[in-house]
Amino acid sequence: MPPKDNDTRPFRELAATGFNNVFLSLERLAGGLVTALMALFALGALTAVLLACLLGVGLLMLPAALRVLRAVADRERHRLSRWGPPVPSPTAASGPDTVTGALTVLVGDAQVRRDLAWLGCHATLGLGTGLLGVLLPVLAVRDGTFPLWWWLLSPDTAGASIGFPVRDWYAALAVGLSGVAWGAIMFGFEPALARLQSWPGRRLLGPHSRTVLNERITELTVTRAAALQSHTRELRRIERALHDGAQSRLVSVIIQLGSARRALKTHPERAEDALERAQTAAEDALSELRGLVRGILPPVLETHGLEGALGALAAGCSAPCTVEAGDLGPLASSTEATAYFTVAEAVTNVTRHSGAGHAGIRIDREGDTLYVHIHDDGRGGAAEHAGTGLSGIRRRVEAHDGVFTVHSPEGGPTDVRVELPCAS
Repeated sequence: MPPKDNDTRPFRELAATGFNNVFLSLERLAGGLVTALMALFALGALTAVLLACLLGVGLLMLPAALRVLRAVADRERHRLSRWGPPVPSPTAASGPDTVTGALTVLVGDAQVRRDLAWLGCHATLGLGTGLLGVLLPVLAVRDGTFPLWWWLLSPDTAGASIGFPVRDWYAALAVGLSGVAWGAIMFGFEPALARLQSWPGRRLLGPHSRTVLNERITELTVTRAAALQSHTRELRRIERALHDGAQSRLVSVIIQLGSARRALKTHPERAEDALERAQTAAEDALSELRGLVRGILPPVLETHGLEGALGALAAGCSAPCTVEAGDLGPLASSTEATAYFTVAEAVTNVTRHSGAGHAGIRIDREGDTLYVHIHDDGRGGAAEHAGTGLSGIRRRVEAHDGVFTVHSPEGGPTDVRVELPCAS
């Protein structure tokens, strides 16, 4: 029979979760109250500037007012990003610098109009929910502890937070019970108030759908162009390798065989040497072709899978290198090849440039995303423009709509992270 202590564990965990949610919601509401006060100030200033613009004198202040709007909106974006999905700032500049630019964005920029709509909502709804959310715990503590200190007050000033007077202990205890009720209301409504306060920001401060679509089209255009360029360079590399390597060696084989054939008629004792040279040239050509094939799609991926292929790369690293792999599931061959070549390039950088004493490879899959992390404790300072092959990794990853990041401060360590979509 399990100990009695275990019988109450689910209830303790549920209570702890409830307390955490309430206090987290209270923190969010307090932060939202601060930005709501900023929004109220910005709304008043912007309204005054717009009214002054009707007289012509406010036009000079319009750029500054729009920059204040952007600053307050960005502050709310940052706050919302701390508590949930990130709300990115617009990619445009922080605000117009000229009157003409201010009028242009005010009329033609959809995001500025959305920021204005949010400003009005947050200065009213956000301010009200923030005040209520912060006031509820104050009322709960004030009325809940009222029976402990009400007798210190004069009869004319003793009263509950909602206004009714207190003349005796019965009324004081009733005020204490109302404090418990305020606490129950706080636990029940604080999370909902926090969600209500943040809803306009998440609805209006995020990028407009047309903006997202345009940015996505631009991104796809750039990555597809980079993929085509990379594909063209790869075809040229294969062509050069075939022409300058395997083809020249096969020509040498033909020449050596022709020489051996003539030697059989005139000097049979020299035919053996010519055939041996032809065999050597054929073996070199075969080795060249095998190396070329491995550069296109490594056979180790077919024979040992991605985890085994990464193990082979780790074994060839100059520093001790470990491989950790989660449950990867079935992956497309293009995704496996991209992950393999990414790790291969990173391991090559570790061997040639880092001077690391230890390196590690971590690969895992979460849902439809493959995560690759290569870490080393070397000297750092890796940069894409320094000829370390990182720019090639980025082009290869972005061609698959992936994300590539590198963090390599001077003195180390170096972390290379790759996210590849792998939906079937």
